[in-house]
Amino acid sequence: MQHTGMQGMGMQRTGQSPPPRQTGHNRRMYQLFIANKNYSSWSLRPWVLMRSLGIAFEERMEPFADHDNAANFRRFSPTGKVPCLHDGALQVWDSLAIVEYLAERHPGVWPGDPVARAWARSATAEMHAGFGALREHCSMSVGQRIVLRERPAALEADFVRLRELWHQGLRRFGGEFLAGASFTAVDAFFAPVAFRLQTYGIALDPVADAYAARLLALPAMREWQSAALVEPWRERAHEEDLASRAASMEDLRSPPSGHAP
Repeated sequence: MQHTGMQGMGMQRTGQSPPPRQTGHNRRMYQLFIANKNYSSWSLRPWVLMRSLGIAFEERMEPFADHDNAANFRRFSPTGKVPCLHDGALQVWDSLAIVEYLAERHPGVWPGDPVARAWARSATAEMHAGFGALREHCSMSVGQRIVLRERPAALEADFVRLRELWHQGLRRFGGEFLAGASFTAVDAFFAPVAFRLQTYGIALDPVADAYAARLLALPAMREWQSAALVEPWRERAHEEDLASRAASMEDLRSPPSGHAP
């Protein structure tokens, strides 16, 4: 799935991202095409995975516009959506396909243990295809703090499933991340959820909240958030959708270019 318009523990302790891994597979640097860091949850997934695992890439930012982005995005993505990874002339689109492509070339994308890996792939696919109410009612906006007007039953059901899934991974594999001690692709796919919980002030329970806090504390997540807060762009459809659902809002972002504070 993609977006059109709308680590290991040592890294957490040191507060620094690891150096890029210069293996035979990435001597030619990847290009990762993404959209606004404030909004684009799909872009975040491969970005935070690559940053956290030290896979070198060139970031190519293509901000959303106040019109259909497909024609513009088709310059670099066959679907006209983000994210899209370029490896030389090869294009890999869809966040899950990008992760699997990287897993064939770099260690650590998935857990080494086959049981943990099977569980992680299943949970990742569920996040990729499901949680529709969460996406609809809590779209990502890293730099805003929002109180929802309502929390419909379908959204509450997604929160129940989210708690269940996170508890299962954390307890079954005994680590601080979902499939063990190391940050892997399954954590990258739930990284946007951590931002959503922060944005909407939603608490799940102590275990799930602690996991979300660990994700937010990762150096790559802090880097993404810092960049999102200073982006000069606003996209009307995202902003109007957020405002329509909010009982109250606080904006932590820098004013857009040309606008007074």
